[in-house]
Amino acid sequence: MSNLETVIVAGGCFWCTEAVFRDVVGVSEVESGYIGGTKPSPTYKEVCTGTTGHAEAIRVTYDPHTISLGEMYDVFLGTHDPTQLNRQGGDVGTQYRSAIFPLSDAQAAEAAAAIARWNADNGKVAVTTIEGLSGGEQTAQWYPAEGYHQEYWDGEGQRNPYCQAVIPPKLMKLRKSFQKYVKG
Repeated sequence: MSNLETVIVAGGCFWCTEAVFRDVVGVSEVESGYIGGTKPSPTYKEVCTGTTGHAEAIRVTYDPHTISLGEMYDVFLGTHDPTQLNRQGGDVGTQYRSAIFPLSDAQAAEAAAAIARWNADNGKVAVTTIEGLSGGEQTAQWYPAEGYHQEYWDGEGQRNPYCQAVIPPKLMKLRKSFQKYVKG
């Protein structure tokens, strides 16, 4: 379907960001993966060492007629802490950085506008980076995470104490702050 668009964001643990975006209107697919590093085809264990340069990220396919790119970025920035450099809560390292990986110059411009909007609205400075675009083309390679990471919250995550502690507050924030973007 050519009507759909894709956005790639990293906001800490990909299990957490995936769980949030699966509940966003207009989103048809969320894939967890790795981006922004130097090692080809990294594994989860390798990314977790923090030595590959990759971020745990999600690639979201959505309908821009239902939710705009700017709104997608607003939800992203509003459901994690973009002021934390290379960490989200207890997850520490560059693999947990807050980053947007635009697929075009238009996405990069909208990402910069969303960050500026977040800064103005919150009176703080987001450390979210805009990465992987050069000359208007995406230069960062996307690698899907291993199968057991996909739709993690809907399966194993429900029994994982880490996920039980971290994901419900993010989902509550989505429902409270972005109610009109939550799937019914």
